[in-house]
Amino acid sequence: MAFDKDAFLTSLDSMTVLELNDLVKAIEEKFGVSAAAMAAPAAGGGAAAAVEEKTEFNLVLLEAGANKVGVIKAVREITGLGLKEAKDMVDGAPKVLKEAMPKADAEAAAKKLVDAGAKAELK
Repeated sequence: MAFDKDAFLTSLDSMTVLELNDLVKAIEEKFGVSAAAMAAPAAGGGAAAAVEEKTEFNLVLLEAGANKVGVIKAVREITGLGLKEAKDMVDGAPKVLKEAMPKADAEAAAKKLVDAGAKAELK
């Protein structure tokens, strides 16, 4: 027998607040979970502190690969550097190309480098 989500939601719609409360308690007991909202950790919460998602990344060029010219073009596009500076960065790999980039921008820049034949990573 397949679970009918729509029928379940319809039955929830017709329940009173007390019935919903009993249902939540039964689910908590059955599955060992809690419906309580997670509280923000106190200052210096130690091991109980929530892990924050990283929002800024450093783009690192690991190696240029076989298509060095294409990688230099990609580095120039990403960093806005001149030809000589971009070539020096590519020759000096591994090198941090940009720091504190937003995740979406960092991923797009890393994709450009990989598409050009380089090896890159976000840190």
